[in-house]
Amino acid sequence: MRQAVTAAHACRLVNHGPTVLVTSAHGGRRNVMAAAWSMPVEFTPPRVAVVIDKSTYTRELVLASGRFALNLPCRAMADVAYTVGSTSGRDEDKFARLNLATFDGSTPGLPLLGDCVAWLECRRIPEPHAEAKYDTFFGEVVAAWADDRVFANGRWSFRDDNTALHTLHHLGGGHFALPAATLQGRKL
Repeated sequence: MRQAVTAAHACRLVNHGPTVLVTSAHGGRRNVMAAAWSMPVEFTPPRVAVVIDKSTYTRELVLASGRFALNLPCRAMADVAYTVGSTSGRDEDKFARLNLATFDGSTPGLPLLGDCVAWLECRRIPEPHAEAKYDTFFGEVVAAWADDRVFANGRWSFRDDNTALHTLHHLGGGHFALPAATLQGRKL
C-alpha cells in the first residue's frame, strides 16, 4: 500500500490543505502534534511550511534535531488527530499512550505514523525571523510516501469506495471535514 512519491509530486500531498500530524524526535524523546496550517511553498526541490507554536514540545525537538515529518491522517484517525492536538507530549509519550504504530523512513529515529495515508520527511530550513515572529517552519522534503489506494500517479483519488482513507481538514473545536469528491476541470 505504501509507495514512494517522486520529488516532483511530493508537494501535492499537502496541496489540498489537510490536517497534518507533525512528528519529531531528538535525544531519545519523540512527539506528535496536530497542525491545521501547512502548505507547499516550492516544487523543486519540494519545500513545505508548517506552523509550530512556541509553546509546543514538538518545536523544541524540531529545533534540536533539524528534522520533522508531516503525516496525513485519514478518517479513522480523527480522534487521534484531535487528541494529539489537544495534549502535551512534554510529560508523556503520546505514541505509547495512544498505541500509535510507527515506522522509520529514510531518516532513522524520525517516527512516521503507520496508520496515516501520506508521509513527508523534512529537513528543517532555518528561517529565524519566520519561526520567531510567525511560528512558521520551513522544510525541504527529503522523502515522501503515500498509500496507493488513495494517492497514485501523482494524484489524490477521493472516491466513494475509499472514504475511510480520505484526509482530514480541521474546522475548529475538534470538527473535521472530509473531501467529498474530486472533479476534473477542463480548459475553456
